[in-house]
Amino acid sequence: MEYRYDTQMLIEGSNLDEDEMIDYFNQNFDGDCLLIVGGGPLAKIHFHTNEPWKVLEYCAGLGEIYDIVIENMDRQSRGLQG
Repeated sequence: MEYRYDTQMLIEGSNLDEDEMIDYFNQNFDGDCLLIVGGGPLAKIHFHTNEPWKVLEYCAGLGEIYDIVIENMDRQSRGLQG
């Protein structure tokens, strides 16, 4: 498994731009399975990475983050709680 952590959250902010966020992720983070949905006042993020703290830091700079879920997919694949 190349990327261990499934990182998900909601961001509430103002003028969230889906395309700008996608560009930032692609240029600054190593990972895959990027999904960013929404914009304006609310966006949902889904991303697989080995450095979820970097994603959290970036997203917290865009607005209030909540419903944060970080699951260890390596543990899950071994039948353990992720």
